[in-house]
Amino acid sequence: MASLQDQLLKAGLADKSKAKQARADKRKKQKLKSKGNAVAQDENKLAAQQAAEAKKQRDRELNQQRQAELEKKAVVAQIRQLITVNQQPKGNGDTVLNFTDNNVVKRMYVSDAVHKLVIDARLAVVKLDDDYALIPMPVADKIAERDASVVIYRADLRAENKQKSEEDDWYADYEIPDDLTW
Repeated sequence: MASLQDQLLKAGLADKSKAKQARADKRKKQKLKSKGNAVAQDENKLAAQQAAEAKKQRDRELNQQRQAELEKKAVVAQIRQLITVNQQPKGNGDTVLNFTDNNVVKRMYVSDAVHKLVIDARLAVVKLDDDYALIPMPVADKIAERDASVVIYRADLRAENKQKSEEDDWYADYEIPDDLTW
């Protein structure tokens, strides 16, 4: 079976130069068509790669958020365990221990011995859920490393503030004369 082009050449309706020209045009169209497909395929691949990268980035961010939440939960659990294990008894006393929590003065009734330990900076007041507990200072330091907002009252911090205010009195070294008259 001969092609239409061959039949036209035999019949004399077309010449060889026009046939060559038609073949060349046909090849050019096929090449352009295949290049167009390649460009479209490259664009599709590029879009797919970009979508995959975006998905990987979102997954990384979600993973980091989950990891941060897990770390927060672990810290809260560690603090809770430190408080429950090291909690000291308040004693059956009538001595009032005043401290502030979020600018609200709170009271805790403790024994005289426990009150003295708190004032001497051997015990600290920490918040456990909605209640307050007394724990030793080394444990309070460990808790403050994890979350400082849990430690409510520390007497050693109050003493440092008093020392700083005494150091600020630069005129305290000057003597006041006894014979000063107004």
